[in-house]
Amino acid sequence: MTHRYFAVAVTFVTGLLLLPARTQAQKHELVNAKDGSGVFGYKDTPMQPWSGFHVHDPDRPAPPVVTPGPLTPAEQAAAPSDALVLFDGRDTAQWEANKWKVEDSCLVATEGPMRTKEEFGDCQLHLEWMVPTEPAESIWNRGNNGVFLLGAIEVQVFDSSSVKIYPDGQAAAVYAQTPPLVNASRKPGEWQTYEIVFVAPKFDDGGKLTAPARLTMFHNGVLVHLNQGIYGTTPHAGLASYDGVPAKGPLALGAHHCPVRFRNIWIRRL
Repeated sequence: MTHRYFAVAVTFVTGLLLLPARTQAQKHELVNAKDGSGVFGYKDTPMQPWSGFHVHDPDRPAPPVVTPGPLTPAEQAAAPSDALVLFDGRDTAQWEANKWKVEDSCLVATEGPMRTKEEFGDCQLHLEWMVPTEPAESIWNRGNNGVFLLGAIEVQVFDSSSVKIYPDGQAAAVYAQTPPLVNASRKPGEWQTYEIVFVAPKFDDGGKLTAPARLTMFHNGVLVHLNQGIYGTTPHAGLASYDGVPAKGPLALGAHHCPVRFRNIWIRRL
């Protein structure tokens, strides 16, 4: 069975996340995986030269499901002494002006991106997030959000405990590039953690890429990326590119019509 879906693209200028660019929406045919698993995605998108699959390909092998251990006190621990606390439940002083809400000591997504005032390169990032239990108006919005390193490279936030979205778009995926090694998602209404070690890309004096970005990451305490190479920006249904990607940039959180909650966000420069 096929469907039609009009994607809302996200525009990047000099590596900074901007508001959704509805004028750049693309039209793609939504299809189900051939194996009958119920995973959905596209087959009319570009082929990824590094994987041999289409961008958002439903036939790409889905990461095996792993049940993470129960939430531990360590996942809610205070930031280390050399960390910059980006959100401690009280205010958004470390962030540019935005429309997000602070509610019950949580940062709640509303609309538009949320960007830090400071820029970061190599870093360790800790954050916790929760998908709401209320149903979304659209399956595409179910827990949909994202963590944008350098303001340009998205690690996906999504309800992958129940929605079988294409593997390179599920929770903990490097969006439109690389699925996580396993699906370690918790259910809506339960707190989840991302622990990310990010190595920023390196460029020569002429702006030519000399070393790609790399990512090691734990989702709910489970390793989901190990020194994973990053191929550039992470556009919906498009191929990655390092055009406009900076060596340093803000940390940004997306918003996609779902009140995903965040707490305990801190970052360490490496």
